[in-house]
Amino acid sequence: MSRGRSFIFYFVLFLFFGSSALYSQVTGDLAGDRQALLDFLNNIIHPRSLAWNTSSPVCTTWPGVTCDIDGTRVTALHLPGASLLGVIPPGTISRLSELQILSLRSNGLRGPFPIDFLQLKKLKAISLGNNRFSGPLPSDYATWTNLTVLDLYSNRFNGSIPAGFANLTGLVSLNLAKNSFSGEIPDLNLPGLRRLNFSNNNLTGSIPNSLQRFGNSAFSGNNLVFENAPPPGVVSFKEQKKNGIYISEPAILGIAISVCFVIFFVIAVVIIVCYVKRQRKSETEPKPDKLKLAKKMPSEKEVSKLGKEKNIEDMDDKSEINKVMFFEGSNLAFNLEDLLIASAEFLGKGVFGMTYKAVLEDSKVIAVKRLKDIVVSRKDFKHQMEIVGNIKHENVAPLRAYVCSKEEKLMVYDYDSNGSLSLRLHGKNADEGHVPLNWETRLRFMIGVAKGLGHIHTQNLAHGNIKSSNVFMNSEGYGCISEAGLPLLTNPVVRADSSARSVLRYRAPEVTDTRRSTPESDIYSFGILMLETLTGRSIMDDRKEGIDLVVWVNDVISKQWTGEVFDLELVKTPNVEAKLLQMLQLGTSCTAMVPAKRPDMVKVVETLEEIERD
Repeated sequence: MSRGRSFIFYFVLFLFFGSSALYSQVTGDLAGDRQALLDFLNNIIHPRSLAWNTSSPVCTTWPGVTCDIDGTRVTALHLPGASLLGVIPPGTISRLSELQILSLRSNGLRGPFPIDFLQLKKLKAISLGNNRFSGPLPSDYATWTNLTVLDLYSNRFNGSIPAGFANLTGLVSLNLAKNSFSGEIPDLNLPGLRRLNFSNNNLTGSIPNSLQRFGNSAFSGNNLVFENAPPPGVVSFKEQKKNGIYISEPAILGIAISVCFVIFFVIAVVIIVCYVKRQRKSETEPKPDKLKLAKKMPSEKEVSKLGKEKNIEDMDDKSEINKVMFFEGSNLAFNLEDLLIASAEFLGKGVFGMTYKAVLEDSKVIAVKRLKDIVVSRKDFKHQMEIVGNIKHENVAPLRAYVCSKEEKLMVYDYDSNGSLSLRLHGKNADEGHVPLNWETRLRFMIGVAKGLGHIHTQNLAHGNIKSSNVFMNSEGYGCISEAGLPLLTNPVVRADSSARSVLRYRAPEVTDTRRSTPESDIYSFGILMLETLTGRSIMDDRKEGIDLVVWVNDVISKQWTGEVFDLELVKTPNVEAKLLQMLQLGTSCTAMVPAKRPDMVKVVETLEEIERD
């Protein structure tokens, strides 16, 4: 009886609020979306203001509202924990015909499932978790052909789990935990499903074969059994013998000893293989305590020779050969000779030079970039160093000092013992164990880099060298970008240079001369960085396999296999599916082929911070 009353109540609301909106033609423009949002706001209880100012632009100032690249349609609505109470007014949100992401979790919403949400044909993710919705779910989901995430966690839904879920072929995540669903689980043959949670309901019967891969935890708190599981109880010795499966205790002991021997043998083989690999590696790589910086660096005797035996052309050169130019805020104190004889460890080689970890005599550790192929004059080099060194922002790695002698062009940065984003994403070598980055850390990396680039762009500058090996984490736990402005010092990067190929993977398609980067091309490179962070795919590995990351991502999305895009570590993270999709959408927007269609960095920062708040 109560279910019938709730249906009648919702139907009356539908007639009252939504008849004119649903039976008339939906306005396919931003004005129509704006009115739909206002109708929603004006007909629902919200003790806390949503700060939707009717006189301000929807796409840029309304909290929780995200639009497409052109700013012509609303594509996402994020209102988690917004103190929304009561029944969702019919014919309001459902008029947002381009909506792809809808998050209304953690509010006080009640009533039956909003049936008109099924009109949202573009919907990719919907999260209604942690509310007070009740009653049965609809049976037909044929309109949701693009849906990848369905989260109805912690509500009061009841009845059976709809067999119509089997038609959601693109579904990646399905969360129905903590409701009152009853009956048997239908056979949902969804090969793309990566995350499932039916726990803490009133489900009975057996678990279909197609879902048993998700393990017991996905079905705990119910009265369920696996379809092919043996009946409960202990089988007696007599029954074991009868069935021909009895194994004597001595046999068991012999098997155990054999297994232990095999395990120890395998471990020994692995240790030997690792030792041999390390020996070979040590023969091909320079030793940390012997590697020197300059030209694989001069010895102490050669340094002395620089000062005593070499004819110095003029007094300026003589005064500069041992001079290191420090920037304000640097607590370092050393000269070029100290730097040249410092113990150094090779960290990596890039298109603009090699990077070393250097340990000075006072035990201070710094990172030194030894630049190569500098084509600008000494005056222009020093001018560019002054520009870079005076960029002051918490998300831009500070240039602490530089050297501009006739022999050497060096840049000095703080050394980060945690390594770059590239190292933390992909590890150093495939044979070394490496802990995958969690979702929160990846997001904070992207927020920080976006803020740093945004600041650089406000200085009428472009970075021009964005890649994961130039991204580190600052003391606040957010990303920061280093090595800004280097392309201006060298010849254009060409594909023939093997060390340049990773840089070219980040390069915007309109950039033919790497010395002429723009804020728009930086945004493209940042989009590549986001896609790399979301997918976990190595740019270097993709280069070897001939894979273009942007093409690959768009191809997977076009086939509605969106769940296959994300790194497995992210897929395993609970309650972030909608955030992943929103960040993926931002990444693909930043990598638009036409520069004018890319969002500016201010909008990128706003979107990433909104994802973090949700």
